[in-house]
Amino acid sequence: MAILMGVLFAGSIGLTQFLGVTAGPQETILSALARRLLGNGTAYFIIQASTMLILAVAANTSFAGFPRLAAILAKDGFLPRQLTGLGDRLVFANGIFSLALATAVLIVIFGGDSHSLVPLFAVGVFLAFTLSQAGMVLHWRRVRGAGWWFKSILNGFGATATALTVLVIGISKFLEGAWITIILIPMIVVIFLRIRTHYREVASELSLHGLPPSLKPLPVPRVVIPISGVHRGIVDAVDFARSISSDVTIVYVELEAGDADAVREKWNRWWPDIPLEVVSSPYRSIIQPLLDFLEATDLEHQDGQLATVILPEFVPAKWWQSLLHNQTGWLLKAALLYQRRRQSGLQRVVIDVPYRLRQ
Repeated sequence: MAILMGVLFAGSIGLTQFLGVTAGPQETILSALARRLLGNGTAYFIIQASTMLILAVAANTSFAGFPRLAAILAKDGFLPRQLTGLGDRLVFANGIFSLALATAVLIVIFGGDSHSLVPLFAVGVFLAFTLSQAGMVLHWRRVRGAGWWFKSILNGFGATATALTVLVIGISKFLEGAWITIILIPMIVVIFLRIRTHYREVASELSLHGLPPSLKPLPVPRVVIPISGVHRGIVDAVDFARSISSDVTIVYVELEAGDADAVREKWNRWWPDIPLEVVSSPYRSIIQPLLDFLEATDLEHQDGQLATVILPEFVPAKWWQSLLHNQTGWLLKAALLYQRRRQSGLQRVVIDVPYRLRQ
């Protein structure tokens, strides 16, 4: 294959120089050469179709190889773990999607001009050749099998040649786009190392090492249920809360003065034995007053736990209907999950109780 590639390359360049063939603004050099040698007949179109098929296979090679390589890197902890998952068609769908997205971004940035992408391609390809050849030198020196010194010299020569190529392209084509790859590759390496550091820190924090041999069960929770009103969507949440605790508190954030009167009257009619707390919000904010209330009630009780929050949340029948609602439940859940802990060692439990709408 290498000999065939060399013959094709040398023959094409030789014929181009000998015949003085030049590419036009809308024609590649190979097309111009084939037209000069074969005319505009069937043979010319066979050459063009063959070239198109070869380029299509070459483009598809990236979509076949990159997702698998990304999955290997993700398995080793250098890329997000989502890249290790096989899709329904038994391919690394997330890797394919990521590559397609990166390809689309490059096409948009460079306006679809393939000539502008050549320096990026050349630096990346020859750098990969350099690293692979240098890696083989280390491999042969470590294995030390039969003829290892000759193989090391051969791979060392290849690494040197490709490294010089990278240097020449990087300098001569730096302002034409090679600077992007030269800067981007070290950034990618740093990102890889940061991702691995994160996964190692997560594994360390999730380790069971150091836990006491006997773990005590948690005490009966104090439950707080934030509501937007008294309706059928909160019934299941209230029933669930009463099934796990006798200490249940309902919280309603009053955005306008007097809004809570109707809510309190309706609440006392349905659940008179469960206390309803009204939190005024003069700035019409919902999330922060609820967080302040939870912190205050935790400080008041001082019972060695944080109140468990049960979120009644109705789910629309169709996905687009969610756009018509303010998603307060999601915002509150995100605020509770990512709120910085102010009491060391204590975790707040957040429970979703969905109510699915039928229409």
